[in-house]
Amino acid sequence: MSTTAVPPAPKLNRIGLPAADYRGSKTTLCAGCGHNAISERIIDACYEMGVNPHRFLKLSGIGCSSKTPAYFLGRSFGFNSVHGRMPSVATGAVLANRDMLALGVSGDGDTASIGLGQFIHLMRRNLPLIYIIEDNGVYGLTKGQFSATADVGAKRKSGVINDLPALDTCALAIESGATFVARSFSGDKRQLTAILKAALAHRGTVMIDVISPCVTFNDHEGSTKSYKYVQEHEEVLQEVSFVPSFEEIHVDYDPGTTLDVAMHDGSHLRLRKLERDFDPSSADQALGALHAAAARGEVLTGVFYLDTSKPDFVAQLDLVPAPLAQLPLEAVRPPRAVLESIMQSLA
Repeated sequence: MSTTAVPPAPKLNRIGLPAADYRGSKTTLCAGCGHNAISERIIDACYEMGVNPHRFLKLSGIGCSSKTPAYFLGRSFGFNSVHGRMPSVATGAVLANRDMLALGVSGDGDTASIGLGQFIHLMRRNLPLIYIIEDNGVYGLTKGQFSATADVGAKRKSGVINDLPALDTCALAIESGATFVARSFSGDKRQLTAILKAALAHRGTVMIDVISPCVTFNDHEGSTKSYKYVQEHEEVLQEVSFVPSFEEIHVDYDPGTTLDVAMHDGSHLRLRKLERDFDPSSADQALGALHAAAARGEVLTGVFYLDTSKPDFVAQLDLVPAPLAQLPLEAVRPPRAVLESIMQSLA
């Protein structure tokens, strides 16, 4: 008698969905591109946090990075805007749909050049949005010219040396008013996943600059955003882990010591408490750490700044409780009599 093997049921998250429900289309980016790793980490974080894909907004601009929302959370809502204008589209979408979770993906060119003005105003408003910069230091769609985040002394494959200073998007975000600022590396699965999970729980503007090597134009000897360079020069600011409120675990251990913590899924998390006194609630200390690392030629990663007390943009505007997109027409469109009265007053 032959028996047919029954495949095991897929593991479900806390809202009853399998990991497959958080995936998107097959990537069309270059094999080995750091952007693909970021998409995988977004999938992991949303699955583990139990995000509802149907209540999720994905936004992007133009560039290799802006193609990536197609590769994760295929069952969510998405909008691909024009070059550098994702922040304004995101602002409108979030204000009209205040009950949805929003994530915008941009690149270093899309953010730090044509979109820099919109980026700064988005940071100062504290819109509830996760803003990810997939940062490779070059324009990947137009043959690898240096972007505004390319470091002084970085070399192109053609041998051209960059002689312009780089913009530090993390420092700009802190100075402009973002309430959660971090940097990570696309090859650091553990750190990036933890930062993304914390970002999903934060109410306000989250800006994460992710160093994401371009394997076609910026992964060679002389590049300061290659896999080899970042691996050799990365300085981790702190051991980053995140335990969501629905799985709260309490630990107590001394600075300079380590602790092994059993998680709910049976895995173990090894925590190390730093002896160095870094306070992520201090903007001055965060900016100082960024400037010091840059002077040493190091890539500083971790959570630089966190402020949970500042009201987000929706609260500042004192909007009605119902999402604007769900209000009936009579509530958002003045009747004809009101318009006629206005016109008469202007006569």
